[in-house]
Amino acid sequence: MASTTTMASAASGFVLGLNVAAATTNSSSTSRVLFPSRNSSFRFVVRASDEAAPATATPPAEAAEAKPKPPPIGPKRGTKVKILRKESYWYKGTGSVVAVDQDPKTRYPVVVRFNKVNYANVSTNNYALDEIEEVA
Repeated sequence: MASTTTMASAASGFVLGLNVAAATTNSSSTSRVLFPSRNSSFRFVVRASDEAAPATATPPAEAAEAKPKPPPIGPKRGTKVKILRKESYWYKGTGSVVAVDQDPKTRYPVVVRFNKVNYANVSTNNYALDEIEEVA
């Protein structure tokens, strides 16, 4: 450690310092927290400063308008589905969709709840989109 009086953390942006005078004033964007101590010669000061954000060519509001929201994947919540996974306890059984993860990288995005529990006393399971079939 190069210095024992100042420690900077790159991840959080906080600067910790010892023996810093409380009367020192900086810009309005800097916040300070002082902790009282028994020994008045030592003070522990935490300073957090807002870093200026880099200027962007287009405002975020315009970027959001240009890109439309993708259509939802999978069945809607509450839909009755038939299970097509052969190794599943509920194979050829029906259950209702509890949730569908919209991330396309998720392997088993559909959470299905059943009325019947399996041997481990579990009544829900996750399935891939090709392992379920909507029931009318």
